[in-house]
Amino acid sequence: MNDFRPVHESRIEISELMIPSYANFGGKVHGGYILSLMDKIAYACATRHARNYCVTASVDTVDFRHPIEVGSLVRMYASVNYVGNTSMEVGIRTESHNIRTGEFTHTNTSYFTMVAIGENGKKTLVPGLILEEKNDVRRFLEGRERKRLKREYGRARANLKSDFQIELAIKELQNERCEVAWNHNA
Repeated sequence: MNDFRPVHESRIEISELMIPSYANFGGKVHGGYILSLMDKIAYACATRHARNYCVTASVDTVDFRHPIEVGSLVRMYASVNYVGNTSMEVGIRTESHNIRTGEFTHTNTSYFTMVAIGENGKKTLVPGLILEEKNDVRRFLEGRERKRLKREYGRARANLKSDFQIELAIKELQNERCEVAWNHNA
């Protein structure tokens, strides 16, 4: 196995025409369908880099900036941005292309953490990245920072339930859109 692979070898682009069966109740393309496409391209991209089976470990926030219309051509671009020991961050940019007007709309960007699985069914080492362009370096640094923030957030989330003193916090809820019906003085 080569210890390092250039970013450009992992890059993948897919396009798919959005047909009426992909529509949600509002007449736009269902977000779940877009997430499914994103998971597929993340798998292909990570597997291309690792040359091993890869699984989705996590998906960072997916913010749908604009709805995708039925009849649009959706394009997704993916590449490995960052690698750890057994995991990789795959960045995915999604665009909607109105094929009648020629207009392109950036609909969302997301980051999938993929883990390489070896023949033995256990996590396996992934090749490092050769950063060939300034954007490759920027994306690697941003990926490293997202990983650090994710670890920090995970620790904070683990302590979330134990950090609240409910009886003291009830007063804070007076300005929120809730009504406390539980009698905490009983």
